[in-house]
Amino acid sequence: MGAVTADRLRKTVLVVLGLAWLAPVYLMIVNAAKTNDQYGVLSVWSPAGLGGLWENAVAAWTRGDLSAGMASTGLYAVAAPAIAVVVGAAAGFAIVALRLRHGFAWFVVIFASTVFPMQMLLMPLFLGYVETGLYDTRTGMILVYTVISVPFAAFVMRNFFAGVAHQVFEAAVMDGASTWRIFWRIYLPMAGPALVAIFILQATLIWNDLLLGLTLTQSAETRPVMTALSALQSTYGGSTMPTVLAGGLIVSVPTVVLFLLAQRAFTRGLALGQY
Repeated sequence: MGAVTADRLRKTVLVVLGLAWLAPVYLMIVNAAKTNDQYGVLSVWSPAGLGGLWENAVAAWTRGDLSAGMASTGLYAVAAPAIAVVVGAAAGFAIVALRLRHGFAWFVVIFASTVFPMQMLLMPLFLGYVETGLYDTRTGMILVYTVISVPFAAFVMRNFFAGVAHQVFEAAVMDGASTWRIFWRIYLPMAGPALVAIFILQATLIWNDLLLGLTLTQSAETRPVMTALSALQSTYGGSTMPTVLAGGLIVSVPTVVLFLLAQRAFTRGLALGQY
């Protein structure tokens, strides 16, 4: 009897949490579908059909130049995590498999960058980017996104490789394989699901970034999509809230599709990565 009660309680809690998570999504869809006249009259919780959704989406897409922002962010969200997972895996491999001297100290140095709030780094980053010519460039954005993604990748891959028996490395050495070959042909393929999970998490983080985009970019061709979306509701953007919400729906679609397509690999990576 007690087990049945506990199971029902667990399901009730999950349903309540699920509804709480879906409430903002419902509000976004309902209000993005309203016309400007309806938005000012009806309650935010009251649906008014889907009549204004297409019009608001088109207005957000054209007025906010979301196509350029999505193209730039797509580049950042693919290139930076891809580089970061390889660098993080290499760091984890060196610390665990190669048994790097003072390996834990090196790991602390890599991971220590996450201790400082991003707001503390914005002004030094801005000044450094202006002086080096990286300000408002795609190269500069890929660089900064890669740097902020490496510590988490190194953390996960260190934990993953720690669960691999060191005899695997020793056997490969005995067979005459070089360190580089062992890393690329043995350790990286074994860590495939964990690498996918890291990639998805970091790609989502980069896609949703606003702060670095506002600080380090200016032109429509370089700025991330969230920065372009925020410009819609600025003083000069002048867009109404239904248009902004419709733009929010548009830019949310790629990350949702990414999770749906890679959910199995993502779940396996979470379990194997032990984080």
